[in-house]
Amino acid sequence: MSVNSIRRTTPLLTSIAAACVLAACGGNSDNSPSASTTPPAPTTVSGVVAAAGFVPGSTSGDPTVHAGYYVGATVCIDANSNGKCDASEVSATTDSKGHFTLQSNATGQLIADVSTKATNTATGAAVASHMILRASAAQIADQGSTNIVISPMSSEVQRLVEANGTTYAAEKANLVTRLSAPALGASSVTVAAADVLGDASKLSGAEQQAVLFEENQLTNRYTYATTKLDRGDLYPDNLAVPGGDPSLVGAAGVSAATAVKSTVQQAPITFAQAQQAAFNVEGIPRYDNVFVIMLENHSVAPVPGTPGILGSASAPFINQFLTSNNQFTTYYSTGNPSEPNYTALGAGDDWGITDDNWWGCGAGTSGGNAPTDVAFAGGNASDGQPLVATGVLPPQDGTHLSGFTNATCTTTGSIANHNIKSQPSLFTLLSQTGMTWRTYSESMNPGQDPRADSIADTAVNAAYAGPGANGTAFTIPNGLYKTKHHPGMAYQDVRNLPEFHADNRTIFGTQYNATALAQSKAYPIPTGYNFDQFSTDLTNGDVGNINFIMPDQCDDMHGVGSDPSCGSGSAQIVQRGDDYVRQVVTKIEASPLWANKQRKVAIVVMFDEGEGSSTSCCGWNPVTSNDGQAPLTFANGKFTPTPTTLYNGGNHGHGNSIFGVATNQANPNVVDSDAYSHFSLVRTLQDMFQIGDPEQPQTYLARAKYTESFIASNILNLPELAGSADTHLDSVRPMNHAYITPATYTQKLNPVDVTGTSLASRQPGPDASQTNVWALAK
Repeated sequence: MSVNSIRRTTPLLTSIAAACVLAACGGNSDNSPSASTTPPAPTTVSGVVAAAGFVPGSTSGDPTVHAGYYVGATVCIDANSNGKCDASEVSATTDSKGHFTLQSNATGQLIADVSTKATNTATGAAVASHMILRASAAQIADQGSTNIVISPMSSEVQRLVEANGTTYAAEKANLVTRLSAPALGASSVTVAAADVLGDASKLSGAEQQAVLFEENQLTNRYTYATTKLDRGDLYPDNLAVPGGDPSLVGAAGVSAATAVKSTVQQAPITFAQAQQAAFNVEGIPRYDNVFVIMLENHSVAPVPGTPGILGSASAPFINQFLTSNNQFTTYYSTGNPSEPNYTALGAGDDWGITDDNWWGCGAGTSGGNAPTDVAFAGGNASDGQPLVATGVLPPQDGTHLSGFTNATCTTTGSIANHNIKSQPSLFTLLSQTGMTWRTYSESMNPGQDPRADSIADTAVNAAYAGPGANGTAFTIPNGLYKTKHHPGMAYQDVRNLPEFHADNRTIFGTQYNATALAQSKAYPIPTGYNFDQFSTDLTNGDVGNINFIMPDQCDDMHGVGSDPSCGSGSAQIVQRGDDYVRQVVTKIEASPLWANKQRKVAIVVMFDEGEGSSTSCCGWNPVTSNDGQAPLTFANGKFTPTPTTLYNGGNHGHGNSIFGVATNQANPNVVDSDAYSHFSLVRTLQDMFQIGDPEQPQTYLARAKYTESFIASNILNLPELAGSADTHLDSVRPMNHAYITPATYTQKLNPVDVTGTSLASRQPGPDASQTNVWALAK
């Protein structure tokens, strides 16, 4: 054999030897004492501990994530699989380039213990929270013992092997498929098999961007997994235990009728369980993209003046969507009219808003409640869409801002403050963690400030030609796009996010499509303006982790203007809205994102309110002019009532509502009849994207923290529950179908909301099937 041949072979032999040592490979079957007692020879392994670093401040709508390394991380072979570098285990510390060299004769997988003493070179900052990463023996055999990359990606492959009972090769290939898809504006991304677990610092372009975006999200997950392990959490999470929350057993303030017996015993969490639990928070698995299609003002069943949706011949697609996919049949809106519901969907509370007035209503022009929006210099979104410069506030008049001239809006303190300041939301929490959000709104003013309602324009004239049409052309009316129908608009911190203008995007129209809107004279249209960013983003994978889709007030079934097909409460507007849902769903399901089964994608079709009574479920509407007023304040590790009791008006929710779900995964035809609300959806989305921690209720948004256990612990501090129809029904649970309603328990529902709705035939006790709508295929 030539010297060159020897040199080419040696790394391979070293790699195989290292893998066998780490995996405790067999070989010699000799049973002699010498064979059984001779320890394996020490083996040298080396590589890097790779990091991704999210850098806030991008204005494009896509985050900035840099590649780097962890300096000062501890690396060892985890011989006992406890996720710790024990004193008996030989360890090494990564140098200024994240490199390590380790010599050991132990067997097991490599782990990197990244403590708060370590530094992330991608950000130049100390690590904020403890994190443990790992690399399997199979990966070491694949990469070679001197080229090991320990990273969130390497941890993910091994987690999936354990979760799915598969192999390293299979899960590595799945990860390549997952990332080799349209992403962040690149219509085609090819991630090489050698790169998916490699050093992202050595990649470039779209490939590097796709890898780093994923690595950043995985970093969040594995940090949370380590928190659960360090904390000694019980497994599974309380609200994921089949049967009911174990913490309710024997708890004061919990009715014996509602305290069910859990069917699974909890135990202190292990390292492997912690890594799985971080991707299944409270029984809600991680999803990549969720599209929420928002519709307006129609009930499950008919109410006076409004046709019902369930079983309606005017809504054939929505009914097909429900029956061929999954549905929640006991879902409640939390307020009336629209704006409090959208505000609640953004951050788990309506903050006392009981009308549809503009987002500065009741805030005044000075003082703690006044808007403090910042001017926007203009620029471009991640897809190249031109963004015009805006002032501190949009045009301030009754045409651009509904209710602006109302006396109650202009008089500070005469109405609830609509400008919610210093309160976190789904939008801000996603932004802070380097994830993405989008709102896609039909019929916005072309290229203009999304904080203003759309205005009438005589130059835009068109006829609606879809179901329910009469062929008559109409000039575009005021208010087709309404800021009251935006889940983030009321929140000051959302409007001041760097990416706010880039993340408010366009979607195709029906009556007023791109051709019609291009005739606009009310505003100059920027050169290169895209009237349908939604379709472009689907093709290029540039959608958000969470996407709210808001049809205009004709296509969402609300009604506005003089077009007969847009008449409030008419059968024609139901036909029109139903067909718009069909078009949106069809586009999503035809996209590369939906086709990629290694990515988890869901479509929600829901209504803002159910048009039921005003005393049904889950909403308490105080009237307050105080900024960020809430019934409880968290400080010094406990919740205390606010000095002024304002949440004491009893239950003022609103009606049983339609809620359907389709996923590109498993479980068609799942029907969950447990009681949920907008607050439950907020909690579910926080769990889905791991922006809440069940062990720390204060991390959940507003009333999304109001689980039955939370209510029981704080009942004396929650005056709003004193007038509630049913405190158990009002409690918030993630939408995971874990709770089992006792057969002997009768929910105290409002009769007005039961008659003629899906609640009328709701069986007592648990559903026939306790299947989780969101569950993933293996």
